[in-house]
Amino acid sequence: MAEQRYRAVLAVIAEGHPVSSVAQQWGVSRQTVHAWLRRYEDGGLEALADRSHRPGSCPHQMSAVVEAAVLELRREHRAWGPRRLVVELVRGKVMPLP
Repeated sequence: MAEQRYRAVLAVIAEGHPVSSVAQQWGVSRQTVHAWLRRYEDGGLEALADRSHRPGSCPHQMSAVVEAAVLELRREHRAWGPRRLVVELVRGKVMPLP
């Protein structure tokens, strides 16, 4: 995939082909070719490699301390639901709450 992007970038930069014709030739949008050009200018050939789509972080993930406290309470008190667990976590001053 990076090789395809590199060839498209070279077609625009070195050979002087218009972005629109390169985009049509490779079956992508003009915006995509412009993005490849920008990435190439910023980071060279390495920047054209596939990038991960994985999010950088998960804002909803609870801390290990809170997770351990919840799991311990669930093991000890299987009948307790989420509301009761939160009440007990507040009593135990486990923060931040899930």
